[in-house]
Amino acid sequence: MRYIATDKAPKAIGPYAQAVSVNGVVYTSGAIPLTSNGLLVEGSIVDQTHQVFLNLKAVLAEAGSSLDNVVKATVFIKDMDEFAQVNEVYAEHFGEHTPARSTVEVARLPKDVKIEIEVIALVVN
Repeated sequence: MRYIATDKAPKAIGPYAQAVSVNGVVYTSGAIPLTSNGLLVEGSIVDQTHQVFLNLKAVLAEAGSSLDNVVKATVFIKDMDEFAQVNEVYAEHFGEHTPARSTVEVARLPKDVKIEIEVIALVVN
């Protein structure tokens, strides 16, 4: 088991790793819209979702993977009425690649953000 950590994404805000890689698979922790220096991205669900993807890309790159190798994504969203906007940003970042996905509306997320995404991906190197 290898713990993944990069300074190109926010540090964990609790007792967990940014991701863990085991047997050629990387499991990310939930990414929220914090910048790499820990500042919360305010604004719309679109702004927050773009930041989440920047964080996921950085963690996956550190693990030797990328969004192209994601096999499963789980999206936690505070307001399902914003799902269409999230879906547009999600499609923009994944492009033609369409991993399996679950989306769950939740009552509250860390730091009261609007979105959190975790992924499972194959390691390619």
